[in-house]
Amino acid sequence: MLRKATNIKKGSIIFLEHESSVLKNNPLGDPDVRSFPVYLPWQYNAARSKYKKFPVLFDLAGFTGSGPGRISWKNFEESLPERLDRLISRNKLTPCIVVFPDCFTSLGGNQYVNSKAIGRYADYLIQEIIPFVDDQLRTFASREHRGCLGKSSGGYGALVHGMKYPEHWGAIGSHAGDAYFEFVYKTEWPKVLTHLQHFQPSKNERPSAYAKSHLLSQGYDDGRIANFLETIKDRSSPSSDDVMTLMMLAMAASYDPDLKAPNNFRVPYNLETGDFISVRWSKWLAHDPINLAAKHHSNLKKMKAIYIDCGYRDQFHIHFGARQLSKVLTSKKVPHLYEEFNGTHSGIDHRLDVSLPYLSKHLL
Repeated sequence: MLRKATNIKKGSIIFLEHESSVLKNNPLGDPDVRSFPVYLPWQYNAARSKYKKFPVLFDLAGFTGSGPGRISWKNFEESLPERLDRLISRNKLTPCIVVFPDCFTSLGGNQYVNSKAIGRYADYLIQEIIPFVDDQLRTFASREHRGCLGKSSGGYGALVHGMKYPEHWGAIGSHAGDAYFEFVYKTEWPKVLTHLQHFQPSKNERPSAYAKSHLLSQGYDDGRIANFLETIKDRSSPSSDDVMTLMMLAMAASYDPDLKAPNNFRVPYNLETGDFISVRWSKWLAHDPINLAAKHHSNLKKMKAIYIDCGYRDQFHIHFGARQLSKVLTSKKVPHLYEEFNGTHSGIDHRLDVSLPYLSKHLL
């Protein structure tokens, strides 16, 4: 879209600031006071609007993203606020409030779960941000009128929240949300292990040969992960290898936290030999939506709407996970809408034209 839609009634963006008790003293030392944007449809401030209260959608950003970044201007396509304006003005989207929470961390993001290594970001959303938004704005303050959606890590977060916290959400949407970890993550680890070689501790810093072997075989760090994390703090322009490594470590901190381990988490591979550590990998699989859906399908049946899609050329092979997830939901008789499209993991905001109207109409 080179020319953006004209003659559109414009909503507004406001920022809310919240001081979190949940995030105070979090393990990474990340801020507990956060300002995040909220989209208000044009009807919210219209003098003669028939709308007094509004349903709410929470947009969960993907890895390395955050709420403030979700509203940014774009050159050759609509920004998300512009997309919302167009869909609402053309009566394709129920007028709704859209919240863009800031859940960014020093590890580049999180999976919107509670982790002893990162922080309690699930609790942050459901215990603090939801009631805070309901208190500050004219919302329909009930799960029946509240939903969440996201892409990638944000899509994963939406799926998990629907499975584990149905008392807070009435609808969920996932665009290429992480699923089928065997395909999504395993194939990336050889590159991560190779990159971490550059951060091995010096000879004076290294543990003894026995201690090193013992530590590495249990998924512990021998110093290279700590060196990488310390180095990445000062890099203003991280490389693609840096970002991929940071992402895999953030996943490890989300899925296998261990306060007794260096950096507060373990990894599923021996950092030196590349040996696979199955007992550590089992910790990851416990968080895979495919496995969670089989366990929490009764909670998913409480959703008023479930939307899942993925491009069938996704670089992280998430389309296979999306297919498997849909298969599990179908076998458990969980109603949902599943779609595939010709696309990759990138540049798929146009799919919001499908998910947003679908979810919002079920939140009235």
